[in-house]
Amino acid sequence: MAAACAVTAATVLLPLAQASPDGGRPAVVRAPDAVPAAPQTPWTLTDTCPDPEASLRPSGVDGPTIERIRKAGKLVAGVDQNSFKWGYRNPVDGRLDGFDIALVKAIAKDILGDEDAVIYRAIPTSQRIPALQDGRVDVVVRTMTINCKRLEDVAFSTAYFEAGQQVLAPKGSPITGYDASLKGRRICTAAGSTAEAALKGQSYGAVPVLVPNQLDCLVRLQLGEVDGIITDNALAAGQAAQDPSVRLVGAPFTKEFYGVAMNKEAADLVRRVNKVLEGYRAGGDGSPWMQAYTAHLKPVLPGVAGPPAPKYRD
Repeated sequence: MAAACAVTAATVLLPLAQASPDGGRPAVVRAPDAVPAAPQTPWTLTDTCPDPEASLRPSGVDGPTIERIRKAGKLVAGVDQNSFKWGYRNPVDGRLDGFDIALVKAIAKDILGDEDAVIYRAIPTSQRIPALQDGRVDVVVRTMTINCKRLEDVAFSTAYFEAGQQVLAPKGSPITGYDASLKGRRICTAAGSTAEAALKGQSYGAVPVLVPNQLDCLVRLQLGEVDGIITDNALAAGQAAQDPSVRLVGAPFTKEFYGVAMNKEAADLVRRVNKVLEGYRAGGDGSPWMQAYTAHLKPVLPGVAGPPAPKYRD
């Protein structure tokens, strides 16, 4: 475990970065000094809006947001660089890699004709929505679950992946899942995540521990500072692959869909991203989606047959 901890800690301590489209070494962006406060409005895992995964129908028509991105010559994408197989720094060349990064490149290719015309901004989980509202990024592609609460603040594409919340614990731990075995245990989640919302709704007596980024939870677990983690099973599978001394326990207790998040005023960009996703899903086993899944996720999350079907509301 010590070796795994060292490897993971090194990943976490990599500077938050902005990667340049020309492939040069990234410039440093400072990480936040403390975990931002959680939203004051209570979160809920029970969606009350009809079909939260339903998005605007695809369109290739240029609008003001697309024109602004074209004029800038770059797509600014909020991503993770610490989630193994999703958005992480490849140790071979130091470049951002993963399933989410592949989707960002597809979006940039469609809008700008160049998959490398991207400025990547690494943002913590709790800053995904503020980064969009403040205009720091055009899109967030960062294992972000679509739900009614978030739809009050941002817009989403159609779903591009299905996941579920699950518990990650050390092998041999008395924790058996999202149940009474959490009582008195220190359980880590990322601030602003749906896992935090789950613990607020039903803690089972757990003691929540909040961190800015999900991978920080794995480091804390390895150091013995927490007893378990709640996160999306898609993310947890990557963490378990990094450290074989931990495992997923119990069954997923939610069904969640990841979407590309955008500013609520950027309807033209939402439609354009949905157009990209239509092509990204097309082609069955030979689709770009399946190629990305096979390259990045299949080794740690086998058995996924394909992407979720899109839903539209207009």
